[in-house]
Amino acid sequence: MPFKPCFTPASRALWLALAITAGAPALAADGPPGLRAQDVAVLAASCANCHGPDGRSTGGIPALRGVAEAHLLARLQAFKAGTAKDAAVMTRLAKGYDDEQLKALAQWFAKEGK
Repeated sequence: MPFKPCFTPASRALWLALAITAGAPALAADGPPGLRAQDVAVLAASCANCHGPDGRSTGGIPALRGVAEAHLLARLQAFKAGTAKDAAVMTRLAKGYDDEQLKALAQWFAKEGK
């Protein structure tokens, strides 16, 4: 029986992020060490399910693109620590990321030009 791929919206976002960033350079020297732009794009692609393409939500869930990096990082850390009581889903999701990944995501979404 031939293999027939099955794509979900999340897997499509992941493959799109990989395709877009295939030749992307590493993050800037002032960014978190160890993660390449491609790695962060893959992490950020899962955020699109709720926060919209490239973090530009038009619905009731907050947009991420262009929000100050320090604010995004503080919120992500609060979600991970379980101290942010206003978002049950984010509290569960953030626990799956390490500190380096949270910093990289905050940096990624804080940039306006993406």
